[in-house]
Amino acid sequence: MSSVVEEAAAERPAAVARPRRKPAAVLQGVLIGLGLLLLVGGFAVMALDYRPYGIPTGSMTPTLKVGDTVAARKIDGKTVGRGDVVIFRDHAWGGELMVKRVVAVGGDTVATGDDQRLTVNGKPVDEPYLAAQDSQGTAFSVEVPPGRLFLLGDNRQGSMDSRLHLEIDGGTIPADEVEARVEATVLPFGRTGLFARTSAFDGIAGPKAGEPGPLEPAFYATVVGAALIVGTSGAGAVAGLARRLRRRTA
Repeated sequence: MSSVVEEAAAERPAAVARPRRKPAAVLQGVLIGLGLLLLVGGFAVMALDYRPYGIPTGSMTPTLKVGDTVAARKIDGKTVGRGDVVIFRDHAWGGELMVKRVVAVGGDTVATGDDQRLTVNGKPVDEPYLAAQDSQGTAFSVEVPPGRLFLLGDNRQGSMDSRLHLEIDGGTIPADEVEARVEATVLPFGRTGLFARTSAFDGIAGPKAGEPGPLEPAFYATVVGAALIVGTSGAGAVAGLARRLRRRTA
């Protein structure tokens, strides 16, 4: 009996061993997988959190110029602070999308006097982003109702903003009509860059300009991910070509 079993075992074909993957191939797969993760993750953050807007007028010059395309992060208007540049749509102002800078929030008293300097709650504000340190227009003083915002353009001589709508709720708009906060200039390429947060209102108690969102890390993740995929794939193709050439010349 034992001999029969031994013969059957001897006749059974030996199992074919699977070829082991080379370390270089394993590393290539890991790098491409990491690149895909970074690329998809970074792009998803930008696509979900941000939206592009075109700038049609010079009301925010020199901060934003006619023809600029900006990336603005979708936010809740209740989180807006003084100094934020926001995209909004107010039906009392005509219902068009507009971009302005928030200079006062609910509970503030915002004003200009004979010296044409902006004050918030009685404190003068130095505004380094203005097109010119000159006329703010007709003097005004407004108490901003709760839940509303007072907005001005950086080009004070060429902006249709809260000063021109003082007869409607003191020129203020509901905070919930804010769609997004501008965080970067995308186009033209010569002006591409992150939008600088202003500290002009930091000396006043209350909500201040928001910190940048995840746009910068998401952008770099996308770029690095794409570079990993392209670079690793290219290196693998070059290595494969080199192996084939060596075989031909061997």
